[in-house]
Order: sequence, then C-alpha cells, then structure tokens
Amino acid sequence: MRAISGPKYARGIIRDMLEQRIEQHFIDSADLKYQSAQVLSKPIAQAIQAILACVTSGGKVLACGNGGSAADAQHFSAEFVGRFERERPELGAIALTTDTSIITAIANDYDFTSIFSRQVRALGQSGDVLLAITTSGNSANVLAAIEAAHQRDMVVVALTGRGGGKMTQALRDTDVHICVPHDRTARVQEVHLLTLHCICDGVDAQLMGDQETPL
Repeated sequence: MRAISGPKYARGIIRDMLEQRIEQHFIDSADLKYQSAQVLSKPIAQAIQAILACVTSGGKVLACGNGGSAADAQHFSAEFVGRFERERPELGAIALTTDTSIITAIANDYDFTSIFSRQVRALGQSGDVLLAITTSGNSANVLAAIEAAHQRDMVVVALTGRGGGKMTQALRDTDVHICVPHDRTARVQEVHLLTLHCICDGVDAQLMGDQETPL
C-alpha cells in the first residue's frame, strides 16, 4: 500500500489548515459580538441620544482616529453626510483624518499629537460631538482631541477596547465611553464598525421612526 504524500497532499493539508483558521476568525468575531451585545447596548444607546441631540440642534460630529480607526471615522462620516440605509436629510459630520494638507502642516509645524486637537479647536463648537476612536485608548493625538473638545464644551463619544487605557481618565461624566471587552485589535475594530452601524441606525430610527430594515 503506497503512502499518500507529495505536493498535492501537502497543499491539501495547508488548505485545510487555512480554512480552519479562517473559520475560527468568524467564530471568534461572532462570539465577541454576542458577548458585547448586553455590555455595550446601554452606552451605544447613550451615544445615539447624544449625537441625536447634537444634529437636531444644528450641530455636527467631528470624528478622528488612527489607522483602521481613521477608516472608521471616515466610514461614519460618509454614512452621516450621505445616508445609512434609508433616505433622509443630510447630517453634519466631518472626519478629521482626511485633509492631508492640514494634517501634514500641523504635524510638520507642531507635532503629530496636535493633528486632531487643532482641528477640533478650529471647527468645534458648543453642542457638537467628538467621536474619538482608539482601540487601545492610549492614542496621544486622540486624547489631545478630547481635551480640545472639552475646551469647546463638546460631548465626547469614545470607542475603545483593552479596558479603555488612558481614555478612562480623560473622559467626563457627561461623555459616553463604549469600551469593547477584548484585547485583540482586529476583534475590537470589528465591534467598533458594528457599533457605528448601530449608531447610524439608531439616529435614523429616532429621526424618522422605526421600520423594517431594507433588504
């Protein structure tokens, strides 16, 4: 009886291992979202109320973060200024991560820590909301943006993970902290995206009434 071996067999083993690894990612992500549902539903509802009060009073949301969190800030702003799943009037939101001239000028003339805070002080007004996203809770430029937002009498909605890091010390009682109960960046970011979709859906539902989700 000839042993099964060779490149084809090896490729099959590698493929099976990869598929199992991929399946585990889906399982881990789904498990965390299930675990987070009850923990995060209250602060997410508080975030919806804070943002709703802001936009219905003519205010806007300023969103910031680094790396994947920068992409989330842009994603959120696109859903607000454009639309989420239903037709509705435009809502005010600005991603502070998109203007390369502003970001590079501030980073060059001052330092990278100031790239969001100077924009917040320039654009933010009392009644606006800062959406501050950092998986670690320790991003220096996001923490500086929170300080600037408080100087402008803005409410902060903070999205973090890993216990919240330094963010827990920077926030006020009037702010909202949505802290994903996990240490792995990828998993935290996956729940952050779901959280942002919940916020968009919740704001739309409050503005236009609840209805079935479009297919």
